[in-house]
Amino acid sequence: MGEVTEFDQAFIQDPEHRPTLSISEAEGIPLIDLSPVVLNSSDPSSSDEAVAEVVRQIGRACEQWGFFQVINHGVPLQLREKIFRTSKEFFAQPLEEKRKVRRSEESVCGYFDTELTKNVRDWKEVFDFIAEDPTIVPASPDPDEKDVIHWHNQWPQYPPHFRETCEEYIKEVEKLSLKLMDLIALSLGLPAKRFNNYFKDQTTFIRFNHYPPCPAPELALGVGRHKDGGALTVLAQDEVAGLQVKRKSDGEWIRVKPAPNAYIINVGDVIQVWSNDKYESVEHRVMVNSEKERFSIPFFFNPAHYTEVKPSEELINEQNPPKFRPYKWGQFLTHRKLTNFKKLNVENLQTYHFRIQN
Repeated sequence: MGEVTEFDQAFIQDPEHRPTLSISEAEGIPLIDLSPVVLNSSDPSSSDEAVAEVVRQIGRACEQWGFFQVINHGVPLQLREKIFRTSKEFFAQPLEEKRKVRRSEESVCGYFDTELTKNVRDWKEVFDFIAEDPTIVPASPDPDEKDVIHWHNQWPQYPPHFRETCEEYIKEVEKLSLKLMDLIALSLGLPAKRFNNYFKDQTTFIRFNHYPPCPAPELALGVGRHKDGGALTVLAQDEVAGLQVKRKSDGEWIRVKPAPNAYIINVGDVIQVWSNDKYESVEHRVMVNSEKERFSIPFFFNPAHYTEVKPSEELINEQNPPKFRPYKWGQFLTHRKLTNFKKLNVENLQTYHFRIQN
């Protein structure tokens, strides 16, 4: 990853983006056991009281935290171990080998590291791939543009069975993601399958993250503070802690202690809009350290490009009017991807730009 020799002075002086040593571990994000749902049936709307309790727990976690962890989730543990092993084997290669599948503006999937962008703020290297190959997205963030383009995966030659392992993992985590969407819908008082059609032509992507040991961890971040723009993020991480969540109740940064074999789930901006602000997408960031490397695999569960994101009609009434204007997910996503490769003349598009000011 290179040696830290110089940091942007504005970044170092900005307390909102700079790491802080004052981190609370007094209260962790909720840990929810999904076994009643996984073992009960494929229908989480059944009358089983244990399932109903899981729905209540998820509703409270989404409302109070925007984050929770799940155990007994149904994703085979052997597959989790296999996907992490595959990720580690890929990143262990020489840099010139990894850069043979580097991503670009034309090919948004693949490898990149901070040396490619000369950005020492985010201390990591990643490999991105999409769940549906090809994935169809708008050619431009311009809402009047009708053309579409196709994103395709780039698969490295090493390690062996890289593609097969990734595709197997996609199928299992997609099942979990849809089950979680069912539970979130029920927690909002909506039918279990309320949101399923939005993911028919999903724009979901998956990322292998590698955070090497950093010689100046007090001045760098693995990932700066941000909110996820999509619907749901399903995160697998190793035993090395690094993720921090901004607690809604007091704004304190909370270190997330990894639970063995758990997935960390967080509500994205799309669910915040669908729920009309009942559930909030919460800021989070990733810290690095000088001694241990860290690996994580987020699964960014995103709707189809043609989805119009707006508050759910069933939740809207005179007492609870819509808090967001509708927007097209595809244009939003394309705008976000473009900012990875070029400096645009406008602020990076955020969900709050669509908030209705009362």
